[in-house]
Amino acid sequence: MEVIENLFRGFPELWGGGVAHSMMILSLVITIGLSLGKLKVRGVSLGLAWILFAGLLFGHFQFNLDEHLLHFLKEFGLILFVYSIGLEVGPGFFSSFRRGSNTLIGLVTIVIAMSLVIAISIYYISDTPITTIAGILSGAVTNTPGLGTAQQAYSDLRHIDAPTIASGYAVTYPMGVLGVIISFIILKWVLRINVKKEEAAALVGVGHLEEVTVNTFAVKVSNEMMQGVTVKHLRELLKRNFMVSRIYREGTQIHQNIVSAQTTIQLGDSLLIVSRPKDEEPICALLGAKEEIDWKKFGKQMVSRRILITKSSVNGKTLEQMKIPNTFGVNVTRVNRSGVDLVATGQLKLQMGDKLTVVGNELSISHVEQVLGNSMKRLNSPNLIPIFLGIVLGCILANVPLFIPGISASLRLGLTGGPLIVAILIGYFGPKYNLVTYNTISANLMLRRFGLCIFLACVGLGTGEDFVQTIVSQSGMQWILYGLLITMLPILFGGIIGRYVFHINYFTLVGVLAGAHTNPPALAYVNDMTQSDSPSVGYSTVYPFAMFLRILTIQMMIFVFG
Repeated sequence: MEVIENLFRGFPELWGGGVAHSMMILSLVITIGLSLGKLKVRGVSLGLAWILFAGLLFGHFQFNLDEHLLHFLKEFGLILFVYSIGLEVGPGFFSSFRRGSNTLIGLVTIVIAMSLVIAISIYYISDTPITTIAGILSGAVTNTPGLGTAQQAYSDLRHIDAPTIASGYAVTYPMGVLGVIISFIILKWVLRINVKKEEAAALVGVGHLEEVTVNTFAVKVSNEMMQGVTVKHLRELLKRNFMVSRIYREGTQIHQNIVSAQTTIQLGDSLLIVSRPKDEEPICALLGAKEEIDWKKFGKQMVSRRILITKSSVNGKTLEQMKIPNTFGVNVTRVNRSGVDLVATGQLKLQMGDKLTVVGNELSISHVEQVLGNSMKRLNSPNLIPIFLGIVLGCILANVPLFIPGISASLRLGLTGGPLIVAILIGYFGPKYNLVTYNTISANLMLRRFGLCIFLACVGLGTGEDFVQTIVSQSGMQWILYGLLITMLPILFGGIIGRYVFHINYFTLVGVLAGAHTNPPALAYVNDMTQSDSPSVGYSTVYPFAMFLRILTIQMMIFVFG
C-alpha cells in the first residue's frame, strides 16, 4: 500500500517525488482525458480538452508534480505543439493571400477583431483581471495555442505564472464549442438559407472558393477561328491557367491523350479541360459549348493515376523543369497539395507529398512513378532535422528583444511566437531551397497531439487546486457569460457581414467562421450538413492566417494591458 501511495503522492526521498511518480501521474491524466474525449453528444465532443479537465481534477486532490518539473514539461509540450502547427500551416500561409481569398481573409480579420474588442470592453467594464480575460478569450474561441501564448507572455512580462489564465480557459472552453454551433443554427434561420440551393452552388465550387477549386469539363470546338490553333496559342489568347487533358476527334475515332503545348485543335474536337470554375465561361465562349461525353469508353487506351511525390530530388522543381509530357508521353492535369487541387501549370513548384494526377498509358505512368517515387515507405521515414533545427532557431528568435512604442520593457516573442514563426518560414520557404520539410500527416499529427497532451495535462495539474472554488463562485458564472458573448457575437455579426456584404455561400461561410475560431468540432458539425467540401476548404484556407492572428493578438493584449 505504501508503494501505491508513493506513486500517487511521490516518494519523499526522491527529487520531485521520483520519475515513476511523475510519469504515472502525467500519463494517467492524459489516458483519462483521451478516453473521455471519445464521448460524443449529438456528434459533438470536447476532444482533447478533457485532458485539461482531468488534470484539474488531479490537481484539486493534490496528485501533482514538482512545480519545476511541471513548468519544464508544460513549456516542452507547448513548443512541440506550436512548432508542428507552424510546419502544417506554413506551406499554405502566404499562398492563402494569393488564392483570390482576400475576401475570406478580410472576414476572418473582422471576426477576430470583434472578439478582441469585446474582450477588452469586458476588461474595462467589469474590472476583471487581464489574465482572466485572456483565458476566457482563449477558451471562448477554442484556441489552445492562445492559452499557451498568454501564459508565456505574462510569464515573460511579470516573471510569474497566472493560474487564472488556465481557469478562464477551462471554464469557457465547453461553451466555446457549443456557442459556435448554436450560432450556426441561428444564422441558418436568420439568413433564410435554402440548403439545396446553397449546396448545389457549393458542389461546383462557385463563389469565393473558385481559386482553390478545380473542375473538369468537356468542350466541343465549334469556333472556326480555332481551326489549327495550338494549345500554347490558346492559353495566350485566354490569358488563363488551364490544362487540356484529353482530345477526342469525332469521325476519326482518334483519342489523343498526350496533349502538349504544340498540339493543334480542329473543328469538332472534344476537349477535356481542367480549370478553375471562374475560367469555364470564357473558355467555352471562345471554343464552343460544353458537352457531356463518356470518357470511360477510352479506358483501354489510357488510364488516370494519382502519383505521390516521395523523392527529395523532385522537391522544389517546377513541372516545366521536369519535362514530364515530352519525356514520358503523359499529361499532368492537376496537383493536390494539402487537400487543395492546383492547376498543373509549368511554373508550379512541386513539393514532397504532392499528389499528381497523371494521364497516359500504363507503361508511361510506371516510368513517371519511378521518377517521382510514389512510395509511402519513403514518406514514412520522418525528416527530423528540420524539426530540431527549427526548434533551435525558434528558441533563439524567442529571446530576441523587441521594442514597441508605448511599452517601457523590452518584449520577446517567447517560446510560442519564436518556434511558430520559424516553423511557418521553414514550412513555406524550405521547398523553394530544396530543404525537405515534409512529414506525413500522421507524423505531424502525432507530434502535435503529443505536445498538446503534455501541455494540457500540465496546465490542469498546475491550476486544479483553486479551480473548483472558482467555477462554483459567482465570478465563475460571469466568466461563462463573458465567454458566450465573445464566442457568439463575432460569429453572428461576421455571418451577416459575410452573407449580405461579401455574398459568400452559406457552407463556405460557416467553414470560414469555424476556421476563424480554430474550432474543429464546429467544422465536424458543419461537414455533416453537406456533401460538398466547401466547409473544409473554407476552413483550411483561412486557418493558417486565423491561427497566427489569434496568437499574435492575445500576446499583444497581455503586453499592452498586463
